[in-house]
Amino acid sequence: MHKWVSGILVLLMCLTVFSTILPAQEKISLRVAWWGSQDRHNRTLKAIELFEKKYPNIKIYPEYTAWNDYWTKLNTQAAGKNLPDVIQHDYAYLSEWATRGLVLPLDEYISKGVIDLSSVAENQISPGKIGGKVYGINLGTNSLGMLYDPELFKKAGIPFPKVGWTWNDFREIATRLKNKLGIYGAEAITKADAQVFKVWLMSHGYWLYSEDGKSIGYKDDKLFVDWFNLLLDLQSKGAIPSIETDIARGTLGVEDMFIVTQKSAMGLLWSNQIVAVSKAAKERPLRFALMPRAPIPNAKPANYLKASQFFSVTSQSKHPKEAAMFIDFFTNSLEANKVLLAERGVPISSKIQKSLLPFLGSSQREMFNFVSLAEKNSLPIPPPDPPGATDVVNNVWNPIVEQILYGRITPDKAAVEFRDKVTKILQQQR
Repeated sequence: MHKWVSGILVLLMCLTVFSTILPAQEKISLRVAWWGSQDRHNRTLKAIELFEKKYPNIKIYPEYTAWNDYWTKLNTQAAGKNLPDVIQHDYAYLSEWATRGLVLPLDEYISKGVIDLSSVAENQISPGKIGGKVYGINLGTNSLGMLYDPELFKKAGIPFPKVGWTWNDFREIATRLKNKLGIYGAEAITKADAQVFKVWLMSHGYWLYSEDGKSIGYKDDKLFVDWFNLLLDLQSKGAIPSIETDIARGTLGVEDMFIVTQKSAMGLLWSNQIVAVSKAAKERPLRFALMPRAPIPNAKPANYLKASQFFSVTSQSKHPKEAAMFIDFFTNSLEANKVLLAERGVPISSKIQKSLLPFLGSSQREMFNFVSLAEKNSLPIPPPDPPGATDVVNNVWNPIVEQILYGRITPDKAAVEFRDKVTKILQQQR
């Protein structure tokens, strides 16, 4: 009996010493912040549960809010040196945050395979690069496209748009649809901002703003004039809604879009918007075509891939490697992406894209297929709009567009006025 007790005591002493030598695995806490809808919150929380199951030593503390409050909260946290470890970021702000030293370059973790980008194309990575370094990993990819109704095209006997079609082709097709079916060939393409004009310029080899953001990015005002002559022609033929109709409709919901009600056969939309539009159209099959190219020889593509959001690791994180592991999980975990289901846009991993296809509805599959097509026919994403761009759109672009389309000013005179006013705004920002 004595020998048995002594043996137990020796064993307990050995275990004590052993446990001192080999302590329990450290428990790590990470804070992760994002903005979005309740649906995004719910999906992200479920994906976090999967991450914690895979890495039981890492506890995630979520911090999510609406877009309007998100950046105010983050800036307050940055000033107090209390930023979360991982933050959802936006293309418009990523450069500023990198310049301020608030987010870390992720190249070290990419090169070591902590963040695996082996199945990710370069043009999916480049939107997160600042000064040649990666500061954000794209969470989902969108591209602007021409959504069209195959049923109406077949009814009119018109072939579907093909890769490389031009704005002259668009003009012809929209006019034929109007004449054959008595509907608009396309939704209005003049609303809200200069986005479509930007891709018109892109296909010509230019952008709206110069690289340094101090001036307009194109030298020849003929590009401006030709664009608005195209719109005036389409408007006069009834191939697109008139400016009066466009303004009168205001900000109607998606269910009131002409392409939903089959009062038009085409409409310009971002790729992730097809799900909502298809739902409003009672799941009527809709398809995406690439943006029309400039009607010139050797025109450049008029598409680029846009990151819906990024995940970045903040410079205030005490566990940057584990934060990078979290980003990798969102990028490469099939189980996580089955839960997320492209809510932030098409996943950047080609392997994940392919693996998700059986789980997608028809409109989601069309989104995936279109982004894949755009990836093969796109230019690098332009730099973010410079300071003053909002002023340009609201106080210069929108009023001038209305004046042109109402016939109160010619495109030639408007081009000069536009250049003068925009230049003044941009130079005031410096």
